[in-house]
Amino acid sequence: MKRLWLVRHATPLVAPGTCYGASDVAADALHTAETARRLAQTLPVDLIAAQCSPLQRCRVLADALRTLHPTLAIQTSSLLAEMDFGDWEGKTWSSLGEPALSAWTADFAHHRPGGGESATALLKRVDEAMQIASNADGDDVLWITHAGVIKAARLLSAGTRHIERADQWPTISVGFGEWTVLTFPVSS
Repeated sequence: MKRLWLVRHATPLVAPGTCYGASDVAADALHTAETARRLAQTLPVDLIAAQCSPLQRCRVLADALRTLHPTLAIQTSSLLAEMDFGDWEGKTWSSLGEPALSAWTADFAHHRPGGGESATALLKRVDEAMQIASNADGDDVLWITHAGVIKAARLLSAGTRHIERADQWPTISVGFGEWTVLTFPVSS
């Protein structure tokens, strides 16, 4: 069995209630440093496969971790970026209006909120990333990523490859600067 470490970036520097999915926003520097310190103390010493989202809130955490875990090579992967909410990015969720949110939940699997990315497209690219992870060298793989990617990975690891309704999407998230570990069989 392989272990997939799913680490969420530190607290983003955005106003509460802002939709910031694929926006390249910064994360709190002190929280990032503390997350890197705790993670470096927890990760297996021989960890050799690591990737991070290209968004700065993940890249900065990867850089801080690499300073504390110098043998760790971390590659950037666009497969690990957060869901793209198109023109909803940077707006408050409350300003989007009930009709826009209802249109999304009515066709949750295929609707592209704000003209961005559908839940099906997010699941597909996270599935691709998980296939790559399952073939990576070593027993442990690290991803520094986002809540949406972590939720998709949890669904996929539970065997769910397709969803139709919004109520099928996980509501429980990993907190900022926190992580979870999934186990899954190695591809043959």
